[in-house]
Amino acid sequence: MRALFSAWYRRSVNTRSLATAFGLLGLLTLSGRSARGDTLQVGPGKPYPMPCAAFGAAHDGDVIEIDAAGAYAGDVCALSKNGVTVRGVGGRAHIDANGKNAEGKGIWVVSGNDVTIENVELSGAAVPDHNGAGIRAEGTNLTIRNAFFHDDEDGILGGKGELLIEASEFSHNGNCIDPSGCAHNMYISGDVTKFTLRYSYSHFATDGHLLKSRAQTNYILYNRLTGEDGTDSYELSFPNAGTTVVVGNVVEQGQNTGNSVLLDYGSEGASNPKSDLYIVNNTFVNDHATGTFVSVAPGVSTPAVVKNNVFAGPGTVVNQATAVQANNLSGADPLSVNA
Repeated sequence: MRALFSAWYRRSVNTRSLATAFGLLGLLTLSGRSARGDTLQVGPGKPYPMPCAAFGAAHDGDVIEIDAAGAYAGDVCALSKNGVTVRGVGGRAHIDANGKNAEGKGIWVVSGNDVTIENVELSGAAVPDHNGAGIRAEGTNLTIRNAFFHDDEDGILGGKGELLIEASEFSHNGNCIDPSGCAHNMYISGDVTKFTLRYSYSHFATDGHLLKSRAQTNYILYNRLTGEDGTDSYELSFPNAGTTVVVGNVVEQGQNTGNSVLLDYGSEGASNPKSDLYIVNNTFVNDHATGTFVSVAPGVSTPAVVKNNVFAGPGTVVNQATAVQANNLSGADPLSVNA
């Protein structure tokens, strides 16, 4: 009897497991694209001739591959789907605004959540209010990787949730035409809870900053942020303070700067929940006649931590009397092989 019961139980369990498996398969089939994601190909001879056509056809979770061999000038639009990955293939896919804009905001207006954008080049963004962006970031959680933003009014503008930019370049963006403020190589909004910039190169901004971030938390890690021959203002600006970690960067202020401060912290009011600043293992170079390497606004009471940095050129290292300083080189030739 026990043997018969065991055989029946095994068959019953196997039948139930099989039914469960088919039930799950049915659910996956019903969920379709959100579970699997399709790949939409863009470019010459591909199903979608232009990126915006693929953006319009995409569903949540899809991958959009843009052939770098294509010509996409003037193809501007919004991307509203969630979990989408957009990537250039065969090189960086280049979209030049060519005098056009999406929603009066820029080249791509990204309102979808959890979007990843890789291996693209965005240039020429300009709009009537002089705040046109290569990417206007309006969705929650955005990753930008191996991208190149140049000759836009803003390289990137906005953001919500977590924003990651890595291995990307920003050049010749920015202006101060708009009387309400300036455009910048990067302008990160206060709706960003965590902003990470790493392994990237921001340089030669026009009038605006190499980086301006109002994010609540900032991790600026191992970048080259250099004014060079541009007319940028601050190299780094965190006007609303916030937990800010600046580690392993090369930061240089050029001779043509419109503002002699290299790193600005809290200048527009320390309105973020925290105001702790850590500057460690960086090289700061001031090629201007005067300046302040680290400027902490009087309203910030938390002592900045400034350790193990090189400060080359003239200027005050940090203007905050209570700042914790240790093992910094300043007031001496750093003996660079090639400055």
